[in-house]
Amino acid sequence: MNGSVTVHMAAPADKIWNVIADTTRTGEFSPEVFESEWLDGATGPALGAKFRGHVRRNEIGPVYWTTCRVTACEPGREFGFAVLAGDKALNNWHYRLDAHGDGHDVTESFRMADFPGVRLFELLGGQLRVRRNKRDMRTTLERIKKVVEND
Repeated sequence: MNGSVTVHMAAPADKIWNVIADTTRTGEFSPEVFESEWLDGATGPALGAKFRGHVRRNEIGPVYWTTCRVTACEPGREFGFAVLAGDKALNNWHYRLDAHGDGHDVTESFRMADFPGVRLFELLGGQLRVRRNKRDMRTTLERIKKVVEND
């Protein structure tokens, strides 16, 4: 399962990237993640750094913590992380910035790991989750857009 959404932002790449990569701000933008914090001494984005996010699934619950590891960290260009179960990546989230016109096209995407549990989930209602993720990615990007275009 995977999906992506792109929103144009009339702002410089470094400004957009700094907002996206500051995972402590995720709660300002995400409909489901309402707070997050760096782990293991990390204080900001770096390849391999870990953080955890406090999630309210579908904005109503259940509520739980997820541990994540930064998998892509190129300032002004891309930021990505894997949601972990132990050391295994369950879901991979990625942001890519591409210069376009007066700013940047910002693409947020997700890709679930390919293992039997995910394939079963995909058959039993995964398309509803894909639709929800796409809606939430658009909401997240539109909220980021308001911040980076108006600061």
